[in-house]
Amino acid sequence: MTQHSFRNRVSPRLTFAALGVMALTAGSAFAAPAGQTANVVGPEDASKPISVTVWLNPHNKAALDTAVEQMYDSSSPSYHRFLTLKQFNEQYAPTDKEAGTVRDYLTAHNMKVTSTEKNNRFVVAQGNVAAAQTAFNTKINKVMVNGVMHHTNATPATVTGAASALVATVQGLSDLRYKSMAKPAVNPETRVPYAGVSISSAGPDGLFFSADCLRPPESHTFKTDGSFPEAFYAGNRYGADITNTAPNKPPCGYDANEIQTAYGLKQLYKKGLDGTGQTIVIVDAFGSNSILHDANLFSQLNGLPALTPQNFQIVTPTGPVTCTATNGCISGNWQFETTLDVEWAHAIAPNANIVLVLTVDDLLTNLDLGDLAAIGNQYGNVISNSFGLSEIALKELDPAELVVENGIAQIAAALGISLNVSSGDDGDQLISNNADFGINAVSVNANADTPFATGIGGTSTFLDSKNDIKLQTGWGLNVAFLTTPAPNAPLVPPTFLGFQDGSGGGTSVVYAKPKFQKSLKGKFRQVPDISMNADPQTGSEIVVSPDGNPANVTVEVFGGTSLACPMFSGLWAIANQAAGGGPIGEAAPILYELPDKAIIDVNLSPVDTLLNVSGLIIDPPKAPIFESQTDLAQPLQNTKLFVSALYNSVSSTRWDLFTFGTDSSLVTGPGWDNVTGLGTPNGTTFINQVVKAVQ
Repeated sequence: MTQHSFRNRVSPRLTFAALGVMALTAGSAFAAPAGQTANVVGPEDASKPISVTVWLNPHNKAALDTAVEQMYDSSSPSYHRFLTLKQFNEQYAPTDKEAGTVRDYLTAHNMKVTSTEKNNRFVVAQGNVAAAQTAFNTKINKVMVNGVMHHTNATPATVTGAASALVATVQGLSDLRYKSMAKPAVNPETRVPYAGVSISSAGPDGLFFSADCLRPPESHTFKTDGSFPEAFYAGNRYGADITNTAPNKPPCGYDANEIQTAYGLKQLYKKGLDGTGQTIVIVDAFGSNSILHDANLFSQLNGLPALTPQNFQIVTPTGPVTCTATNGCISGNWQFETTLDVEWAHAIAPNANIVLVLTVDDLLTNLDLGDLAAIGNQYGNVISNSFGLSEIALKELDPAELVVENGIAQIAAALGISLNVSSGDDGDQLISNNADFGINAVSVNANADTPFATGIGGTSTFLDSKNDIKLQTGWGLNVAFLTTPAPNAPLVPPTFLGFQDGSGGGTSVVYAKPKFQKSLKGKFRQVPDISMNADPQTGSEIVVSPDGNPANVTVEVFGGTSLACPMFSGLWAIANQAAGGGPIGEAAPILYELPDKAIIDVNLSPVDTLLNVSGLIIDPPKAPIFESQTDLAQPLQNTKLFVSALYNSVSSTRWDLFTFGTDSSLVTGPGWDNVTGLGTPNGTTFINQVVKAVQ
């Protein structure tokens, strides 16, 4: 792949290269009408303007599928013989005549054609809802999602006549939006993010928050007015003391040096393996108005190279971007998302270039076009996507998006680009994301679900005094209140808040199991593939100006699979460098071929749970109540092994219980699991084994 010079390059607006998007096979989940299980309010206003993107089928679809499959089959002569963009266009692009037929169809149905992609991959048209309903043989309804009014088509779009064989899918009949997967560390009592701290509170090594997240056991006795009921709890302790003199909001959080050490990256850097010559492409919506200022302050504090026009570029393929309080950027956490992505990709691969592709908003279509721009301009061998939405919600409400996302990812794979995607922050999504859509079903995260992307899950990661990994669980947090706020009378029984957040994962209901997952059970794609630290309660520091004003810069702790994804993308850039400059292609098929020591299995042993919290409640004349580790960790659902710790609230002095490794119905266990995938990368061993696998 051509490496681009960053010097003096100005690219405020991109033209999309020819990029084929495939339709799913006949008989797939898309053959059935959408279920419309969201809260339908009524028909959309027929006069409301609407813009649609009509995607054409690529040529030689079967040949494309076979070619990409062989590129990732290590026994094939075509293994890692990726296509050039020119080859891809010549073999699979629709013709001018075919695009003309689609344009004629749209015009005949009162839709005004506004543009055609230069290689005929899609046609964009505008009209009103009435015209779109007629053109695409569907009804468009208003639906209420999470308190916000949206619209979506009641059944999948279809076209008739000569255009019917040419059209893969139609985007724009729905205005659903992708969600950022950035999660701040929050106060469990209020679910409000902890306040950030001033950059002036940095220690000599740039450390703002304690790295001692899981501390030795403590015992505490709580009484009611000095009498009964009385409770005694003993076990692990989480986070810094609230009486310490250092900043204590949040209770813990890691800087770049600590994470680099934890994942064994310092040894790689000594060998010059730091991303040099590689480019990490980050796709986000809106962006952050202060990203360069914030990222360079982060770099200064953490001893990283500065970001300059030579190694950092922002491109805006869908038009000018800005982050405001009224356009959905701040409410959607996108300024934090952008900051997290840039700073932590840079922290892992300090000498890699970064191209930040920003879209005008977080509509599905626009973020897809951001990915297309990243691929079509071949900025780098690695693309990081820290956004997603429930697969089953899209299947029910906007199946066109799944067709497009799958096609985009296949193009990246064909060109040797690894599209890395966050697996989600809501566990199985049953009680969180899908509740927004009125869907009573578990779901994986789109677009981590496609077999042509690598799904990045998350862990809760605890370090020792040398910053090596002491213990890690799959990310999934249960919380219980053990006492009242000061004066800390015991709660009898404790108040169980249950599942708060956790790594997304599970089984796709759309995509068949790819060959690289042949060792896994079932017939469908399993998510995720690999994981890194993501729990906000063991999260990482970011330097951010929340309102875009550098005068208000602060240091905060964030997690989410939005942290794991750019970190893994940075590591995959190093893998490309180590293998000779790349591209080495999609990560997932390679990961499943690596020997055991390359990836650390995230799997607790009974020994890891010995110091979990248990308790005793005494309230005469009633019999004493023994609260076992399991009693206090509820609800466990399918989880057997977990780690629990006492937490002293910085806001109320209440004593709480954090239970780590309890990820809704998902379970961390031996080998591949639906929380952490294969596990976490093992530094130098991981890179060496990847290089060996691709040579």
